[in-house]
Amino acid sequence: MLKFLSLGSGSSGNCYYLQTASDALLIDAGVGVRNVKKFMHSYGLSLESVKHILITHDHADHIKTVGVLSSEYGIPVYATKEVHAGIQRNYCVQKKVPENNVKVMDKGERTKIGDFYVTSFAVPHDSSGNVGYRIEAEGVTFCLMTDVGHVTEEMQQFIGEANYLVLEANYDTEMLKNGPYPQHLKVRIDGPTGHLSNKDCGEAIANFATSELKHVWLCHLSEENNHPVLALKTVEMTLRGYGIIAGKDFLVEDLKRKTPSRIFELV
Repeated sequence: MLKFLSLGSGSSGNCYYLQTASDALLIDAGVGVRNVKKFMHSYGLSLESVKHILITHDHADHIKTVGVLSSEYGIPVYATKEVHAGIQRNYCVQKKVPENNVKVMDKGERTKIGDFYVTSFAVPHDSSGNVGYRIEAEGVTFCLMTDVGHVTEEMQQFIGEANYLVLEANYDTEMLKNGPYPQHLKVRIDGPTGHLSNKDCGEAIANFATSELKHVWLCHLSEENNHPVLALKTVEMTLRGYGIIAGKDFLVEDLKRKTPSRIFELV
């Protein structure tokens, strides 16, 4: 049975944990190591179980502890060549990934990593390359897409393949428009290489998910331009407009910014 745990989802730090009966990986490493240890310990888990790290892109909230984790626990780090170069350049990553733990994964290639079959694909964002991941294990297809400027045709395909989906719902359009951010930042967030709104998240799920989808988690909610209740309500209302009932056709939940989720069993 595949298990999923979010250790943090938002601009303060992102980190997700997937576990099979004999293997485990992290997607992104932007949460402080002490918190990762504490959160995992609270569920009877240990970083010793983590054998692989996948990185989506090179912004600090996704990579700031990757070098420490890789160095201290000997964990290989998988990312595109561009993302690895970005990790090396990023001053927020004070401890770099040891050279022997740098593993390059090209977009579009289905790669066996331990118990997992992993495929990365392009996701538009203003970073040194950004990817989403399709991860197949234990007969389950899990997809994660965060920091999404807009939903591409390729992403539509992967949404349609997912049994379990983590998808960004970063901001509410009106909150962003009327909020405290300077105009240039509002334009960036709302642009084609920025972030995905609640409404666009709901539209993507409604248009491209199939009857094989069982559970959606809304990730990377903005602290200033969103609220969990609003994100859920907007996505659920958007789905309802297409005749899809959240909680009946599939589950929809939000992931907290700074606290762990419960452990989800993916069957």
